[in-house]
Amino acid sequence: MPQIPSASAPASARFTLDPAFTVGEVNPRLFGSFVEHLGRCVYTGIHEPGHPAADEAGLRTDVLALIRELGVSVIRYPGGNFVSGYKWEDGVGPVDSRPRRLDLAWRSTETNRFGLSEYIAFVRKVDGEPMMALNLGTRGVAEALELQEYANHPSGTALADLRIGHGDKDPYGIGLWCLGNEMDGPWQTGHKTAEEYGRLAAETARAMRQIDPDIELVACGSSNQSMPTFATWEATVLRETYDLVDHISLHAYYEERDGDRDSFLASAVDMESFIENVVATCDHIGARLKSTKKINLSFDEWNVWYQTHYHNAEPLNWEEAPRLLEDNYSVTDAVVVGSLLIALLRHADRVTVACLAQLVNVIAPIMTEPGGPAWRQTTFYPFAQASAHGRGRVLQVNVDSPAYETAVYGEVPLLHATAVLDESTGAVTVFAVNRDQHRPLPLEIALHALPVTRVVEHTVLADADPEARNTLTDPERVTPHPGEGTALADGTLRTTLEPMSWNVIRLG
Repeated sequence: MPQIPSASAPASARFTLDPAFTVGEVNPRLFGSFVEHLGRCVYTGIHEPGHPAADEAGLRTDVLALIRELGVSVIRYPGGNFVSGYKWEDGVGPVDSRPRRLDLAWRSTETNRFGLSEYIAFVRKVDGEPMMALNLGTRGVAEALELQEYANHPSGTALADLRIGHGDKDPYGIGLWCLGNEMDGPWQTGHKTAEEYGRLAAETARAMRQIDPDIELVACGSSNQSMPTFATWEATVLRETYDLVDHISLHAYYEERDGDRDSFLASAVDMESFIENVVATCDHIGARLKSTKKINLSFDEWNVWYQTHYHNAEPLNWEEAPRLLEDNYSVTDAVVVGSLLIALLRHADRVTVACLAQLVNVIAPIMTEPGGPAWRQTTFYPFAQASAHGRGRVLQVNVDSPAYETAVYGEVPLLHATAVLDESTGAVTVFAVNRDQHRPLPLEIALHALPVTRVVEHTVLADADPEARNTLTDPERVTPHPGEGTALADGTLRTTLEPMSWNVIRLG
């Protein structure tokens, strides 16, 4: 891989797009998110009765509008670590009679004012799909079946009729279920070994499929690639569950550490490695079982998260909806989020569900103030643009790019890119990140095999100040702006990517 030349003569990056060479179709679930009873994600985030913008259900309509703009598809609920101590029954029925509980995961007091019915109503209002996580930490098969019956059975049984009595005549129709959360993690309430979890997940899956064989199930994979049990965990769990589940989960969070921004900008190297290693493990188990079935991946927690800040914080003291994990994201963070989206799209053949964690206030693209406004963080923009323009078939992108050296990942290409073809219109969208902090990167894309004739739009998310952020007092400090000098001639797109930038180039 070539090294970057002197600043006075930057080398070009280039790649070729051809509709004959594709990765796979993008599943809309790739643009999912996550709502957990953690901090202010629910209370004063999406749900705030008494707010001037609240609807009759207490949902903030200003937040609902931003979620629709974000383009979220599936929404995972209610956790996260929270779910491993959660009793779903606490969140149904008359709100005034719901119990207050201690939440061990986040050392908070949970009021249960927002529960299952409220979640389903919320998901429907933002045109989303529910993704329900089951408590396999402190509970098991029986409780999972009871929740499934309450949520999905039409009528004529005790739990289905209880739902109807609570005011929801129609079944919720939850088709996507997570068999627990991060059960490999010692921090998880009810943490289990791979053998213990694999057996419990298999028995839960088998029983749930007796009620409805068409549901989709997600088994817990490793909480991150650095876990000491990584890969052996997946292999052990899948030996028990391979024929019973559809997906296995991946979770990953990234942050800038010790001022090493070069490595931070290359975070997607780890994400792509993680995906490829899990795919290899799944396919190895499939081969050992002599199965033609393919297990897909549910990357149902991913984001930039400054976990070191949280780990250094004082323990919480059982507050209601404390201000917790409210990272204020810089333009640098947004460029990394864009690169992580590129990584997911580049593996759309196997990553069929993904959830940005989380949706509001807690490491989120949307922020709110109680009684006040809601606004977009810098990370809002790459997600919204990818969701809007990343639907279709992903084309193979093999970049020829100058490289730079990182302390964590070694030599890394300056260009990170993917492209999506809308086969119904022939339009192509290129998503590209220039990881160079200081220099622009010339880019050439050969498009001779594609019927595109013009640049519809080129938008850039970048800022001269790498610490620029959107805040309550300056909510539009960082927004996308038009790219300059982008032209398509003789079947070749030529442009220059600004330093440390997220780029969306639409061609028609």
